[in-house]
Amino acid sequence: MKEQMKRNLIIFGQFVRKLRKQSKLSQDDVVSNSNKLTKATISDIENGKRNLSFTTLLDLAKGMKKQPKDLLDTYFDLNG
Repeated sequence: MKEQMKRNLIIFGQFVRKLRKQSKLSQDDVVSNSNKLTKATISDIENGKRNLSFTTLLDLAKGMKKQPKDLLDTYFDLNG
């Protein structure tokens, strides 16, 4: 995986964790709200270890009680 992609996955994961904590949600809460995600999946996303699909993004947004656009509202390095 390219270094730029790795950095962006880490940035995304850190942002997701920050939003989850600001919303006072645990990973278990997100799992319960999503009906599809596992705690391991959420942990992988938050630690930048998972390149998630569009449907996983939708499940994550549902679990966090956010709109998908809210999960993407951070800076990403697109220039490498």
